Amino acid sequence: MLGEYRIQGRGAAEIAAGVERAVGSGELRPGRPLPPMRELAAQLGVNANTVAAAYRILRDRGVIETAGRRGSRVRPKPATTGREELRVEVPAGGRDLATGNPDPDLLPRLAPVLAAAAEQGDQRPVLYGDDPVDAELARLARAEFDADGLPAGPVTVTSGSLDAIERVLAAHLRPGDAVALEDPGWGSVLDLVPALGLRTVPVGVDDDGPRPDDLRRALEAGARALIVTDRAQNPTGASVTASRAHDLRAVLREHPETLLIEDDHGHGIVDLPLHPLAGVTRHWAFVRSAAKAYGPDLRLAVLTGDGVTVDRVRGRQRLGPGWVSLLLQRAVVRLWADGAVDRAAVAQSYGARRNALVDALAAHGVTAHGRSGMNVWVPVPDETGAVARLLQAGWAVAPGARFRLASPPGIRITVSPLTPEDIAPLAAAVATAVRPSPIRVYG
Repeated sequence: MLGEYRIQGRGAAEIAAGVERAVGSGELRPGRPLPPMRELAAQLGVNANTVAAAYRILRDRGVIETAGRRGSRVRPKPATTGREELRVEVPAGGRDLATGNPDPDLLPRLAPVLAAAAEQGDQRPVLYGDDPVDAELARLARAEFDADGLPAGPVTVTSGSLDAIERVLAAHLRPGDAVALEDPGWGSVLDLVPALGLRTVPVGVDDDGPRPDDLRRALEAGARALIVTDRAQNPTGASVTASRAHDLRAVLREHPETLLIEDDHGHGIVDLPLHPLAGVTRHWAFVRSAAKAYGPDLRLAVLTGDGVTVDRVRGRQRLGPGWVSLLLQRAVVRLWADGAVDRAAVAQSYGARRNALVDALAAHGVTAHGRSGMNVWVPVPDETGAVARLLQAGWAVAPGARFRLASPPGIRITVSPLTPEDIAPLAAAVATAVRPSPIRVYG
């Protein structure tokens, strides 16, 4: 069953550590089944409860998964193999279109607002026991949530959207639970879920968002949570339309105990309207990050949700970092209140580059997707070959493997570094790179 590898150890921690080392070294490959607990206990001469405890440790760490009568096996995408490692080295003189960063020229200056926030802190220093959420930030966030049609709910602050998603999942789910995820979707979330000991269930995505039939199948198969990107979906640029939101809400009404997490990834950089799903399930959370509009180093997101969910997030946060720096919160308040980012202009800038590239690719007969945000997704027959050929041409793009569970191959192109002069040569290079390699006959 395990080939040449033999599980060893006498205690649960020792057994678990040995299996985890074998997975990390490649001795135990993804998908490899592990022995039944009683069988392994007999081999090791230990109590079956010891092996059960070892398997429980491995599940909690996201190393293995248990599928009922089919037993336990190494996760197909174990937490020891992060998607962030699937990077490409940009050649000397090449253009980096792989990182997913915003255009620095569209980000506001932070020095004035940080100085003003620091001056406010000097006048009244933040001390232990103070309210962890700036009242003005909560007011601004709640006003925009209300304007976007979100249900009433308390507001809290986290260290970015990924921090919020992790805390909400941990507040409601237990290792072994299944989470429905967009496929293709944000690579960090695709890594986070198994790292928490949870199982991933793919939900297909088109330009209008998650496909309702795929979501229904995932929930009927036992998925207890759903994570949705409402706008500027990473990597496809999908944006949930009013019609799609109606259909997705209808599916969720059939499963009201589903934990719904919405990530408004495009807040501040898109001009498409928001069509939230919140309000049809018992527990829900909606998160907005400052990263894309104000800069990735502002590790801050505002979160609202049902009272139980937000209270659990706040409670666990108090036992960890305590709170997100009020200095950062007050800086964001000034950026937000003063309109430091012209949202319409930013959306137009990204939209012009994105649409120009999609149109240029279409002229070459290449289908591409990108309704919103700063990324374009290009389906390809040979992902590795396309990335390699583009590197040779001086363009670094992100391999689709960073964003996929079961969906077909593709590449992600970030348009924020592009100038109008880049569009034609890039489209020509992509068109050449995505064509299948010619068949060579020898003899």
